[in-house]
Amino acid sequence: MTTHEPTSGGSSTRFDPWYDHYADRTAGLSASEVRALFAVASRPEVVSLAGGMPYVSALPSELVTGALDRVMRDHGPQALQYGSGQGTPELRERALEIMALEGIRGSVDDVVITTGSQQALDLVTKLFINPGDVILAEAPSYVGAIGVFRSYQAEIAHVLMDDDGLIPQALRDAITRLKADGKTIKFLYTIPTFHNPAGVTLSWERRLEILEICRANDILVLEDNPYGLLYFDSPPPNALRSIEEDGVIYLGTFSKTLAPGFRVGWALAPHAIREKLILANESATLCPSAFSQFAISEYLASADWKGQIDTFRGVYRGRRDAMLSALSEHLPEMSWTVPNGGFYVWLTLPSPLDSKEMLPRAVKELVAYTPGTAFYSDGGGRQKIRLSFCYPNEETIRTGIRRLTSVINEELELLDTFSSTGQMEVVRPNAHVTSPPPNIN
Repeated sequence: MTTHEPTSGGSSTRFDPWYDHYADRTAGLSASEVRALFAVASRPEVVSLAGGMPYVSALPSELVTGALDRVMRDHGPQALQYGSGQGTPELRERALEIMALEGIRGSVDDVVITTGSQQALDLVTKLFINPGDVILAEAPSYVGAIGVFRSYQAEIAHVLMDDDGLIPQALRDAITRLKADGKTIKFLYTIPTFHNPAGVTLSWERRLEILEICRANDILVLEDNPYGLLYFDSPPPNALRSIEEDGVIYLGTFSKTLAPGFRVGWALAPHAIREKLILANESATLCPSAFSQFAISEYLASADWKGQIDTFRGVYRGRRDAMLSALSEHLPEMSWTVPNGGFYVWLTLPSPLDSKEMLPRAVKELVAYTPGTAFYSDGGGRQKIRLSFCYPNEETIRTGIRRLTSVINEELELLDTFSSTGQMEVVRPNAHVTSPPPNIN
C-alpha cells in the first residue's frame, strides 16, 4: 500500500493531503452552529432551546406501526424496490390534498417527491445557480438554505423584515441596487409563514405586493413552507403559490406534520421546471425512498392525520405559551417575537451582548440556544437568539429560560464592570416589548 504524503512545496496540509484537489465550491461548505449544537443537546443535563426537532412522541406509535405493517403486507415487493424519480402517484395526490388546505391548486404531474424538502432546496439551487449569481433571502434566513446556497457559490443578498414579514420596499431597493451593480438575480427564497428563525408571518397584503415585485422583475420565488399547518390561534394567509403558479416553486415536507425520520418532502413546480427537477432528482438519488412513500401514503389514507396535526398544534401552543410567560417573568426588559405557529421565538439581546460569544457560557450553565449569526450570510445577528419551544416540555422550557437569564445577567454584570472603568459602554433596554422591533435584521 502506498500512502499519499503532502509535499513540502505544495499548499496541502498534513491533516488533509487532498486539500488541493477539492472543487472550488467546497469552500462554501462549513459546519453550522445548529449542527454543532446537536452534540450539546444530546447531553441530558443540558436544556436545549436550540434545535428545531419536532416532538414526535406526540405521534401515537400504533398509527405508524399499523401503517408499516399494512405496507409490508399489501405492498411489500413494491415498497422495497426502486421507484420513480418523480415519486409515487399516490403520494403526489396526497401532497395535493395537503396543499389544498392552504389554497393551492395543482396537477399531480407537477409534484416531485424528494428526500425531505432540504433535497428539493438543493435541487432547485443546483438547477438555477451559477457561481456569483444572487439569491435574495430574508434577513435572517434558514441556516440550512444558507448552507446550500453557499455550496453552489451563490451570493446571498439579505432583505430586511419586520413583524409583518419581508418588507416590500426593502425588496425593491435590493433589486435596484443589485441590478445597478450588474448582478444576476436568480430567485427570492422566502419562508413566509411562521418564519425560521424569526417566527413572524408575511401579511396577505405583502404577499400580493412581493409577488408583483418579483413578477415585474422576472424573479422566480422559492416558497419554503414547513410550518404552515402548525398554527395556534388562527390559520395564516394562503400560500404564495395559491396566488401565483407560473412564478413560484413551493416546497413542502412531512417532517413537521408527521416525522422527520421518513425524510420525505416535495416540490410543486411550474411544468417546465418540473421536468428538470425530475432529472436532477434521478441524478442525485436515482429515486426517493419507495418504502417511506408507501408508509406515508398508508398513514394518510388510514389515520386521522388532520386530527393528529391538531394535536401537534396543541402541544406546540402550550410550549410557546410557557416560553413567552417565562420570558415575560425573567427578561421583561428585552424584546422578542410572538409567533402564531411554528417552532421559534426570536429574542433580541441588549447591546453590546454577543449571542455567539455568550454561547460557551450558556452551555456551561446547562442551557443551549442558536446564536443569530447562524441565520445570516454576512456575519449579522450577533444580538439575536433563536429559541426553539418545539421539543422540550413546558417545565423544561421554564428551567431553560431561568438558566439563560442567569447567563445574560452575568454577562451584563461583567460588561458593567468594564464600562465602569471607561473601557466599554453598556446599553440596556428600557422597555418591555413583546413584539418584534421595527426590523429584525
